[in-house]
Amino acid sequence: MSNLLNWPSYLLALIVTLGVLITVHEFGHFWVARKLKVKVLKFSIGFGRPLWQRRGRDGVEYVIAALPLGGYVKMLDEREGEVQPEELPRAFNRQPVRSRIAIVLAGPLCNFLFAIFAFGLMFMIGVSGIRPLLDEPKPGSPAAAGGFQKGDLIVSIDGKPTPTLSAVRLVLVDRTMSEEALQVEVLPECAIECDADRSAQDRSRLRTRTLDMRNAPDLTDVASIFDSVGLTPWRLVWPAVIGQVTSGSAAERAGLQAGDRIVLAEGEPVADWQHWRSIIERHPGKSFRARIERNGTEQTLELVPEIRETKQGKQIGFIGVSPEEPKDLARSLRIVVRYGPLEAVDAAIGETLDMSLLTLRVLGRMLAGRASLENLSGPLTIAQFAGQAANAGITAFLQMLAVVSLSLGVLNLLPVPVLDGGHVLYYLIELIKGSPLSEAVQNLGQQVGIAVLLLLMGLALFNDFSRLLG
Repeated sequence: MSNLLNWPSYLLALIVTLGVLITVHEFGHFWVARKLKVKVLKFSIGFGRPLWQRRGRDGVEYVIAALPLGGYVKMLDEREGEVQPEELPRAFNRQPVRSRIAIVLAGPLCNFLFAIFAFGLMFMIGVSGIRPLLDEPKPGSPAAAGGFQKGDLIVSIDGKPTPTLSAVRLVLVDRTMSEEALQVEVLPECAIECDADRSAQDRSRLRTRTLDMRNAPDLTDVASIFDSVGLTPWRLVWPAVIGQVTSGSAAERAGLQAGDRIVLAEGEPVADWQHWRSIIERHPGKSFRARIERNGTEQTLELVPEIRETKQGKQIGFIGVSPEEPKDLARSLRIVVRYGPLEAVDAAIGETLDMSLLTLRVLGRMLAGRASLENLSGPLTIAQFAGQAANAGITAFLQMLAVVSLSLGVLNLLPVPVLDGGHVLYYLIELIKGSPLSEAVQNLGQQVGIAVLLLLMGLALFNDFSRLLG
């Protein structure tokens, strides 16, 4: 279960995230409506009881409401009340169909523009990541069949550059949905110290490996994509040296300190951090002794790991320590991807387009039953991601804002009544047939749309609580 002490900061990050993105979305509707001379009555961020409200000089009532899970722009409309004859030209329902479509589409469009802005700023600041250097592929996997070898550095997939492991993950998830053979360009025999940028410019050194995904399992889970295709990222051997001890943890109670080197545990010489971790995990709630070296002297401590349960229901031990990062890690595997302003805008547009298409593909696979509905996330998961991204730094938070913003844009364009895409669908039908759909048909559509949204929200919340409770 997640540490409950983190949730206040997670919820604050969620409020900031949704507040920014909802404001961006509703501002699109507001701005275009005003430009088209439609009278706006209210601009509300959130639903329910107003926490703050005031009437501007422009006559619009601005509101911040208690439930920050949406917002709305209320416009003058004969369907919602009597309109004075002199103001009829400013009523929304009296506008040409194309104007109404423009007003409705402006919200999602602003979400896409904000995503481009956030991605662009992120690329200009610099995105840190791990270089996609590979170890031995998993035997019998598509990667092994494709000829991948230890020391391969992935340069591109189907022509798309992949400077980091994160970029490789996203491109793999995106490309493998087509269930085709992928062409992966690699720099072979690339030691950790090799100059990847300079070597990649020498095209004669590059090799193409084939990753055949035609019989691959469902690959929409980004976290397990490498294991699914058999690619193994290069693993550094981390020494069994304590880097950080969590306050109030089993490690602190036992007396472990940062800088301690683990020498023996349960009588076994500890080879590296992975070995040390495996010993901890096989002692859930059970005490064991460890010999450590501290400032040149050795001493023995007794530890009692806390009990944690994996998603598979297995109990493992946990003491609350993290390793000391090898000093050469930044030089060897870390990379910072940074662009100038023009390059950043170009990269941001490409990233927004790719992520939007990926979102649509995942939704399509879920509707077709080819991807798990567990991929749906609700406000609790978004809150957790927002909090973690905020703690990770400005670039991670900008990336999260961009991804959530474009997701809102894509979802709002779906042809579901009550969403922007549903309204556009009604207006397109009106444009074709020359008259609006009957009120009865529109009301039925609204009821179906609300039912669909409630079902999806319920499923998303169920997934949230399932993740929260482990």
